[in-house]
Amino acid sequence: MTDNKQQILLVEDDPNFGAVLRDYLELHDFEVVLAKDGVEGLQAYRNNDPEICILDVMMPLKDGFTLGAEIRDLDNEMPLIFLTAKSLKEDVLKGYQVGADDYLTKPFDSEVLLYKLKAILSRRNQNQDTPEDKILAIGKYQYDSEMRILNLEDKEFKLSPKEGALLKLLAQNKNSLVSRSEALKKIWKDDNYFTGRSMDVYVAKIRKQLKEDASVAIINVHSEGFRLVDNL
Repeated sequence: MTDNKQQILLVEDDPNFGAVLRDYLELHDFEVVLAKDGVEGLQAYRNNDPEICILDVMMPLKDGFTLGAEIRDLDNEMPLIFLTAKSLKEDVLKGYQVGADDYLTKPFDSEVLLYKLKAILSRRNQNQDTPEDKILAIGKYQYDSEMRILNLEDKEFKLSPKEGALLKLLAQNKNSLVSRSEALKKIWKDDNYFTGRSMDVYVAKIRKQLKEDASVAIINVHSEGFRLVDNL
């Protein structure tokens, strides 16, 4: 994910509308992953690191409500906004039953969507951590787990949601083993070969961020998991 940009998964089967909305959101400093249907949308969700999902309801192969329910099975805190051409009460209620954070009927004002996105993301960030576990010491680093910012003197690194969650889990268990299964179930909501490979990529990214302090290392424990070693 691009530094300091929050990622949105946009699933919209109208290619013209999807492209216009993606460009508008990117113009306002979001990173947008665009998928054209529910099947592609679920795969895009698994392969990326979104902080919020915008789902069209009426789509081929898999509708937005089904996709939203599947995403919530993987992460029951993932914010969802549904887009629909219908304003039927039954559809609105169904969206909220799935767990919608908001619901917009087409056509809608893009600026309204933008403010809804910012409000939902702001609330989510405020609720993620309690004050006592917000700042974590890792060697010479200070990690703000709420803002997902890793600081070392005058250097600052912004972490993606999964990078941040993984570093927080490792830091809360410094010098102790964090099993692969525990990390995958807590952060990826699934423990399989593909999510395991994804986690290895994120571990490698975190190692790069921590390389400035030789007293800190993430050690592989073969077939078991990882240990964040802090020798400071």
